Amino acid sequence: MTNILITGASRGIGYELVKQFAADLNNHIVVLSRNLNKLEQLKQQCEQLYKNTIHIYSIDFASSNFHHQFHELLKKENKHFHIVINNAGVLINKPFTETTTTDWQTVFTINVFAPATIIKEVIHCNKKNEQTHVVNISSMGGFQGSVKFTGLSVYSASKAALANLTEVLAEEYKETNIKINCLALGAAQTEMLQEAFPDYQAPVSAKQMATYIKEFSLSGDKFFNGKILPVSVSTP
Repeated sequence: MTNILITGASRGIGYELVKQFAADLNNHIVVLSRNLNKLEQLKQQCEQLYKNTIHIYSIDFASSNFHHQFHELLKKENKHFHIVINNAGVLINKPFTETTTTDWQTVFTINVFAPATIIKEVIHCNKKNEQTHVVNISSMGGFQGSVKFTGLSVYSASKAALANLTEVLAEEYKETNIKINCLALGAAQTEMLQEAFPDYQAPVSAKQMATYIKEFSLSGDKFFNGKILPVSVSTP
C-alpha cells in the first residue's frame, strides 16, 4: 500500500491528481483542502469510478491553528506517507504598490509556511526512516531567470521561497530516505490561471499536468533530490 498526501485538491491540478492516483486501489489517498463540498464531490467520483475511498479533510491553510489541525490529522491517520504533494496555493494579481501586508502574509502563509509545516510533521512521523518523496509545486514565476509577469510580485516571491526551501531541506535530510524536489510549473489551464488571466489559454490542461506530476512523484526521487525542475513548454 502506498500512502499519499495531496493538498489543494478541490479543483484544477490537485483534483485531477487525486483521480489519477485513485485509479490504483493500492493507493491510500489523504486529501486536504478548504472546500469540503468539492472534496465530497471528488470522493464520490473516486468511489464511483474506481471503488477507491479517499480520505478527505477540510482544513484552512491560512489558519493560525493549522499546525495543530494537521498534527491531529496525522495522529488520526497514523500512517507513514510515501508521497507528499504540496499543491495548495493562492495567487494575488495586483500592482506591487497596491499590495498590503495582509496580502504578503496570506500568500506566504499558504504557499510557504503551510508546506513547511506539513514537511516538518511528516518527518516527525517517519520514525523508521522509511522512503518519502516530497514534491513541492512551485511556478515558473518563482524560477530564477524565467520570464516574469507584472502583478504577480507576491505570488512569485512565495514560489521562489518554496523552491529555495526545497534545496535547503534536501541538503539537511540527504542522509535519510526523505527526498524533496520542486516542480516549477508553467501555465496550465486551471481555475487559478483563469482568475488571474481571464483571456489567456494555456497550452497544457490541468489533467495533462497532473499526469506528469503523478509520474514524477512515483519515480522522480530515484533520480533527483533537492532539484528545482522547470515544467514548461515555453523558454525562459
